[in-house]
Amino acid sequence: MAFASFDAKSPSTPMSDINMVPLIDVMLVLLVIFIVTAPLLTQAVKLELPRASAQPNDLRPNKVDIAIDAQGRLHWDGQAVTRSELQQKLAEATTQAVQPELQLRADQNVAYRVVAQTLADASKAGLGRIGFVSEPEPSP
Repeated sequence: MAFASFDAKSPSTPMSDINMVPLIDVMLVLLVIFIVTAPLLTQAVKLELPRASAQPNDLRPNKVDIAIDAQGRLHWDGQAVTRSELQQKLAEATTQAVQPELQLRADQNVAYRVVAQTLADASKAGLGRIGFVSEPEPSP
């Protein structure tokens, strides 16, 4: 787009230069803003923090494996347990400082009822971190 000039001698010749004054004004305003705000960003409170030689707490949750075989038998970390024993162990697990993560391994042929009962028992005990363990399908 060409800019026309108000000169009477050449009314139809386009204006070939850009007016730089507004651009310089904007640049100077931005420069002043940066000069004013830069010290505010780098200002910090000088503190002498206390030093301690304590070790950091290791609060990683324990892992508990709950397995359900094809016959519906329950296993807590590889040991066979009944449903009432499982409920008792789940209740004991909630008293730990860091609640363990339950990893549920269920046989594909087990009835869903047994899996649902186990999930309900964990939920009643107050354990919410439950992971389902499966094996990947073999690639063709």
